[in-house]
Amino acid sequence: MRIALGIEYDGSAFNGWQRQSHAPSVQAALEQALSKVADHPVSVVCAGRTDTGVHATAQVVHFDTHAGRSMRSWLLGGNSNLPPEVAITWVRPISEDFHARFRATARQYRYLILNRGHRPALLRKRVCWEHRPLDVEAMQAAARPLLGEHDFSAFRALACQARHPVRTLHRLELQRRGDLILLDIEANAFLHHMVRNIAGSLIAVGRGEQPVDWLAGLLAGRDRSRSGITAPAGGLYFVKVAYPSEFALPGEAVLPDIG
Repeated sequence: MRIALGIEYDGSAFNGWQRQSHAPSVQAALEQALSKVADHPVSVVCAGRTDTGVHATAQVVHFDTHAGRSMRSWLLGGNSNLPPEVAITWVRPISEDFHARFRATARQYRYLILNRGHRPALLRKRVCWEHRPLDVEAMQAAARPLLGEHDFSAFRALACQARHPVRTLHRLELQRRGDLILLDIEANAFLHHMVRNIAGSLIAVGRGEQPVDWLAGLLAGRDRSRSGITAPAGGLYFVKVAYPSEFALPGEAVLPDIG
């Protein structure tokens, strides 16, 4: 039997999603919890691996099991065995042709920038803090050329293992809410550090250090060494995965809006 579930997690407690031998990971914590409920080893597959310090509000996972458990038992039993930084939010039986990663048609992230003069204490691992004033209109204008299908080599980590750098960006929007700037980005898939590298370059434009047309030039140049810094992991949230309607999975984004 194949089961799909949604999870949320505080990434600051883990060295990323992927199971590691030397450090705590979200995958290992979830597999240990589900294995206790199943009474057999469980291996999970996620929609999108996240890096150290990156959070998720709507990660999607699937696993296979022969254990006869109700969906309520998977939810309550899984959560009772998970650390407080991870929670299962929904559970569904799913057809065998579902795959959390390969059947996903789009993924969405939100990046949070706290733009004020004094540093945060409570939100220090939840946002990217920028003390210099940022011009959100300039950042939005700089982002527009990234929409559509492009080679995103300029925003790809050197360690990225993707087979090719071409991705299709469906949406990239910025808005200010008081001291908080929200960057929402949706694509068919993402390269390693792609969102954080885009965010870092947009921040440089927002500070006035680079012109509005800078990102368009970076995109055309395909040279990572010329683009902006990789923005901090703590501001990044994995907020939505889209699948074909036939799977009837929860599809509404759960968006963090710290205010």
